[in-house]
Amino acid sequence: MTDNQQPDTNPTAVDTLSYEQAREELVGVVSRLEAGGVSLEESLALWERGEALADRCEAWLEGAKVRLAAARDKAEGQ
Repeated sequence: MTDNQQPDTNPTAVDTLSYEQAREELVGVVSRLEAGGVSLEESLALWERGEALADRCEAWLEGAKVRLAAARDKAEGQ
């Protein structure tokens, strides 16, 4: 999305994004918010999307921690 575009009215569902996709889009959202020059409505939409993207990234990271702990426990048990 460029600076002159409105937020996508049908953005990709956050729960379908990979960690990398969610992180990349989150960086873009933060950049847009920091740059300013957007309407209040657009700012709120960006903020909400950013919150959802941050939650998605956190879920991916928590899942990775669980998988690593399980692999470590399995390796230590052998």
